[in-house]
Amino acid sequence: MVQTIHSHVLRHYTCDTATDFERCCPGGVVIRSPLLIKTNLASPREVVSAVSSSRREFLRLVTGATAGGALLGLAPRARAAAPREGGRKVVVVTFGGGCRDEETFMPEGQENIPHLLNELIPQSTFFTRVVNRGILGHYVATASLATGVYETFDNFAAVPPDHPTVFEYYRRELKRSAYDAWVVAPSNGFNRIGGSDARSFGPDYAAGVILPKRLLKEALSTTSDAQYDHLLVDNYETPLFAPPVEGNKFDLSQFSELLKISVSDFVAHARTLSSADELSLYVARQIMRQYAPGLLWITLHDMDVAHAGSYSLYIEGIQRTDRLCGEIWKTIQSEPEYVGKTTLFILPDFGRDSDQDAAGNGFQHHRTGDALSRTTWLMVMGPGIRQNRLVERPVQPVDLVPTIGDLLGFSPRMGQGKPLTEVL
Repeated sequence: MVQTIHSHVLRHYTCDTATDFERCCPGGVVIRSPLLIKTNLASPREVVSAVSSSRREFLRLVTGATAGGALLGLAPRARAAAPREGGRKVVVVTFGGGCRDEETFMPEGQENIPHLLNELIPQSTFFTRVVNRGILGHYVATASLATGVYETFDNFAAVPPDHPTVFEYYRRELKRSAYDAWVVAPSNGFNRIGGSDARSFGPDYAAGVILPKRLLKEALSTTSDAQYDHLLVDNYETPLFAPPVEGNKFDLSQFSELLKISVSDFVAHARTLSSADELSLYVARQIMRQYAPGLLWITLHDMDVAHAGSYSLYIEGIQRTDRLCGEIWKTIQSEPEYVGKTTLFILPDFGRDSDQDAAGNGFQHHRTGDALSRTTWLMVMGPGIRQNRLVERPVQPVDLVPTIGDLLGFSPRMGQGKPLTEVL
């Protein structure tokens, strides 16, 4: 029988059968999973399938979610009410930095994600098997999410995406104003993500990009207050040389005028926060209240501290991200311009390395490009979205943009993905 089970890591096991093993969760509940796999024998496709299967079985146990089309035996709330008249809105939350099942959805990690597990997943359609086939760098991977095309530029280059972004499609086709599409990004490396260099698109249709850490650093330029240092670390993966910030950005005076916040109030509020992601959420809330944009993209990045090699800070980042996702959903439900008409997408940009891959560094990095680094998940919730539902078929992160297009009413014609019919 199996002695010690960590299903995401896929250690070398000895099993009585070649078809399954038994894994016991806290409380003595037994889950059967088809994760037989000795690591040295598994093909990438088998590993991806096993990761998805183990996650799926665990979620079924904890949430009672059903799979596929029929929602057997669910309560009447299984499908949320249709959106009110007045226009649908979309909020996208990505996890820049990635996280593994071992620290999240597996039994040993569930204590780190109480809000996702107990509050959000039961209200969502949850895709268990999102496979990223692109470059596993945070900026280029997030750009791929935003364009619906696997971008191939240097992750650390100060360049815009090659293909039109979801913001450009949205603004150009629906004739939306510059105040109706925003990105709140975690680091200077994301400063060009709002718009592309594609012909007939570009800056005239780009989203406004706000970099809260850059603005805070500018506000503190005449001081050296160490209590803000934890908010200003830019990117744990930045190389020795990083290109300067360029592109669609705001200086302090513009930022203050746009969001009706004095610089002194912004700095004073930053003093009360424990992380840069909390600062990003503060800015995102101000944008929602001032402009109620139809398309808002928030990238949370605290868990990328894993690159520094501190497991405890990585776990703290996951726990904070979980809490902030809950707060974002509560904000959507409390703001009159958003409640009843907003679809929320939550997904990591990719995963992290297995502890057993000699080419990687476990939780610290995502260098190997193996199946565990590439297999993540997607949560979708809001009016018209079926609740407490698991979707098992493999999808890709580039499917996000065409899905948003179908929801909001535009066509991302240069995208590579396909709309996720389960949420349309």
